[in-house]
Amino acid sequence: MAQRTANPRERDAQLLLRAAARFTAIQNTEPFDRKAAREAATFNRKLWTIFLSSVMRAENPLDAETKANLRRIALFSLNRSSRIEINPEAAGMTALISINRNVAEGLKN
Repeated sequence: MAQRTANPRERDAQLLLRAAARFTAIQNTEPFDRKAAREAATFNRKLWTIFLSSVMRAENPLDAETKANLRRIALFSLNRSSRIEINPEAAGMTALISINRNVAEGLKN
């Protein structure tokens, strides 16, 4: 039986979608679960830290403009995730859900 290994882009897209799904589930839960929000934000922050590290490597083949755009997105995501870890609130997750879904969609194409 052959085992299929996802390529890195597919894996990254799935991780971003997983983070977005966690945020969405937390937003839709009553009462708002601050602990779950912190955990989701921590996962998202770690994920974007890895992406930022990858983008910043000299051997990364992306062009300079794409690297700069991804760096800005990563820094925004890191900042917003940290804010949610400190002070969990449902409204702060909306932008992260959108970013994660959009970047995941771009990775799939």
